[in-house]
Amino acid sequence: MPNIEFLTEQRFTLSSHLIQVALKHNLSLEEFLLLLYFEDTMDKTFDIERICEVLSMGEEACLEAFNHLLTLNLITLETYKDKTNKQCDRISLEPFYKELFLDNEKKKEKETKVNIFDLFQEELGRKLSPMEYEIINQWLIHGYSEELICGALKEAVYNGVSSLRYIDRVLFEWNKKGYHSMDEVLEDMKSNKKVKNPNLEIFEYNWLEDEG
Repeated sequence: MPNIEFLTEQRFTLSSHLIQVALKHNLSLEEFLLLLYFEDTMDKTFDIERICEVLSMGEEACLEAFNHLLTLNLITLETYKDKTNKQCDRISLEPFYKELFLDNEKKKEKETKVNIFDLFQEELGRKLSPMEYEIINQWLIHGYSEELICGALKEAVYNGVSSLRYIDRVLFEWNKKGYHSMDEVLEDMKSNKKVKNPNLEIFEYNWLEDEG
C-alpha cells in the first residue's frame, strides 16, 4: 500500500489536487463540493442533514452525488461502533488520497524521463534518435536507476564516446557487479585503484528484443 500518511495526518491544502481530480473524473458541481466538504471537515461521520445544510444542497442531489463518488471509488463508506456501541457510518478518503499519490508518482516518473532525455542531448551535444529514446526508456524499464544511467553517460563523455551501446555495456558491467548507486561504483574503483578503460568493449545486447 502506498505511504499516504503524509496526506492523512497533516492539514495540507489540497484545493489544486481536488480540481485536478474533478476535471479528471468530470465531476459535477455537487460532487466536487461534496468531496471538498469531506476533505475539509474533521468529522467524517455521514450526517446527510448537516451536509445538506452546510452545502445548501437538497437531500436527493446530495445522495446522488454521494453515490457517484462511491462508484468512482474516490470515497468509501465504513461502518464502526461509537463509545455507546451504536453503529455509525463514516467517510474514508483513502481511495482519493491513493489516487493523488499514484498520480503524483506517475508525474514524477514522467518528469524524470524527460529530464534524463534532456541530459543525454545536452551531454552528447545532439538530438537523440527515436531508437536512442527507446533504448534509454528500456534502461529505465529494466530497473537501471537514473543515477547509474547518468553516471554511465558521464563516463562515456569523459572517454570521448557518444555511442549508447558503450553506455549499455557500462551499465551491464555495473549491474553484473551488483552496483546500485554511483557511490558503490566509486568506492569499488577507489578500493581497487583501477581506472576505467576508455577502450571498453561495446556490448551488443539488444534491449528491444528482450521482454524478460
